[in-house]
Amino acid sequence: MRLQLALNVADLDEAIAFYSKMFGAEPAKIKPGYANFAIADPPLKLVLFEGGGESGSINHLGVETETAAEVVAAEARLAESGLATTGVDETICCYAEKTETWVHAPDGNRWEWYVKQGDTEQLSNVVLTSSTGNSPGCCQ
Repeated sequence: MRLQLALNVADLDEAIAFYSKMFGAEPAKIKPGYANFAIADPPLKLVLFEGGGESGSINHLGVETETAAEVVAAEARLAESGLATTGVDETICCYAEKTETWVHAPDGNRWEWYVKQGDTEQLSNVVLTSSTGNSPGCCQ
């Protein structure tokens, strides 16, 4: 697993140049208004959204897992502990097909537990199958 930090940026090219230098890594994926880095050290999935909100603000946080079973287990643990989740959904979002669940922190930050199943050409959220129909969408 690795943590995910999704940031809103004003200028995608400028942000890519900065984070490439900062982490000594190039983006794993660049699309219009979007880039992501799969940084090995420290283990981090850094995602940049151009124009997704106030520049420099957090878009959302997440935990990228290796399997869908880990997402299901995380959702069960979160729900058992009394946290409201979205349930486990199969989605297309942020140029990826994913299995995911979401939870909101008391401060309003959105946390996503997910595993990427494959690449797509679509940024906006589409729920393929839903256990609850409450998926908030990944890149709002």
